[in-house]
Amino acid sequence: MTYDVIIIGGSYSGLAAALQVARARRKVLVVDAGERRNRFAESSHGFLTQDGTPAAQIARVGREQLLAYPNVTWIDARAENVQGALDAFTVRISSGMSYEGQRLILATGVTDILPTIPGLRERWGKSVFHCPYCHGYELGTGPIGVLATSALSTHQAAMLADWGNTTLFVNGMFEPDSDQINALTGRGVRIEYAAIVSIAGKDTRPIVEVADGRAISLAGLFTLSRTAVTGPLPQQLGCAMEDGLLGTYIKTEDTKLTSVPGVYACGDTALMAGSVSFAVGDGVRAGVSAHQSLIFSSPAH
Repeated sequence: MTYDVIIIGGSYSGLAAALQVARARRKVLVVDAGERRNRFAESSHGFLTQDGTPAAQIARVGREQLLAYPNVTWIDARAENVQGALDAFTVRISSGMSYEGQRLILATGVTDILPTIPGLRERWGKSVFHCPYCHGYELGTGPIGVLATSALSTHQAAMLADWGNTTLFVNGMFEPDSDQINALTGRGVRIEYAAIVSIAGKDTRPIVEVADGRAISLAGLFTLSRTAVTGPLPQQLGCAMEDGLLGTYIKTEDTKLTSVPGVYACGDTALMAGSVSFAVGDGVRAGVSAHQSLIFSSPAH
């Protein structure tokens, strides 16, 4: 059987894309490796009607609702290889099985590349975060820390001052200039220059241990992780990539079409922002565009 659309990645953007195609009564295959980016977070915030809902529950209910459509097939597996061209793509999964599709939607997400500080990775998504809109309110006005990864962290620290008393831990990543210092102090942000030794404390309240022996207790710690598109599929297909401030993404048009005819991309894979709301909206656009391309097919699709 040839599917109308094969969607690789069954997290929020992939689910949203699949739902649009399913409701158009087209044959849909979703291949999902089960590695949601926010799988480390207990709850999701900022998503309309689901504020505070466990992240896993949103994904589970979305999958259940999608699979209520009889024209949808779901495979729990990793897509390892993609070949072909418009109207004739082949996806090979980890079991060795292959599937044919007319259109592809890449929704594989990204992998966060975290600073190599002892204790940080274990607290990722629990008390160490990247998005203030997702996790800032729950910290109850601080104290909040920002772990610098580059000079861009000054912008994150200045933003987080709206959520609580904020300290920017420079940690030797850059030397703030006078304009940056003035901007931060103007927002009430404290600058800490001592090197960080480790992150300790319980999951819900991190303690930053610095080189001079101090232990600074926080309500939460934020950092701008670097990201990398998960898996080799964009390279296998020859998709053009785009360098963003925090990593490389798949380049897409407004319709979410990539540089390869018949291949669309959505969610964190193709979007320089990470939240459930952004992912769902991006997935809807990709799903609608992929479906319409099946009807109005041309070399541009």
